[in-house]
Amino acid sequence: MADGLTALPIAEEMLGTASESGLDLRSALSGDDEQLRPTEIAQPALLLVECALRSALPDDIEVVAVAGHSVGEYAAAVAAGALSPADAMRIVIERGRAMASMRDGTMAALIGIDVDLASAVCDDVRRETGEAVVVANLNAPGQLVISGTRDGVDAAGKLALERGARRVIPLNVSGAFHSPLMTVAAARFARTLDGATVSDPEPPVVCNVDGRAVRSADELRARLRSQLTAPVRWIDCVHTLVDLGAETLVEVGPGTVLSGLARRIVPGVRTVSVNTADAGARLDVAMVAG
Repeated sequence: MADGLTALPIAEEMLGTASESGLDLRSALSGDDEQLRPTEIAQPALLLVECALRSALPDDIEVVAVAGHSVGEYAAAVAAGALSPADAMRIVIERGRAMASMRDGTMAALIGIDVDLASAVCDDVRRETGEAVVVANLNAPGQLVISGTRDGVDAAGKLALERGARRVIPLNVSGAFHSPLMTVAAARFARTLDGATVSDPEPPVVCNVDGRAVRSADELRARLRSQLTAPVRWIDCVHTLVDLGAETLVEVGPGTVLSGLARRIVPGVRTVSVNTADAGARLDVAMVAG
């Protein structure tokens, strides 16, 4: 996914920072899926690719706001000038390591169920079994992710099917991300975040924890601190981007998943996916042609 990107100046800087932090990210990026899959490697790899692709975009694109899904919020912070690329890499490496250390729990996607019903399912499972389970990702209408203990997620999945969900898809993850089971990891990670330099973002960063546009360093730091245990409210994030006046949503990174989610959240919204440096350089042409 980093093909043609590692020679870019920002990528070279971030690879050097990773090496200083004890992570040979260059080798991981040239390996196979299994080498990239561990959380502590996947997160900094995604950050590097997203920041490198953002650096390839034309300078004259008017950006009203930026947002990122989960770890992507750190790439958004770099794009907004709130974090330096090197600081973001150091932070995300520690974030990945803290999250990877929490091996309990799992996650599952629920398809064909709304937020209120999924929340009620999780509430009922917690009350009846004492197991932890919450709605962790509000990705798009009818597409949610739950997170918690293995027994809690299993029980909630079964109950969701009984109440009308079309499918339950177990996710291949190493822990219960964006749930209270990440509390210890969040406390460990907060020390790293508190020691980092954060500047006021410009343009604003639309944050996962509440879907609001953040314009101050203190507000951004507070939301990043809460992110590991709070749900990713991606539906709210996309609505906020559009409400702020975004005419085109540009997905910068490997794949097109977020573009697809955005079109489900706001039908008819214009999206462009940039997953190569060449595509980034041609972005203004793609936007006009679209």
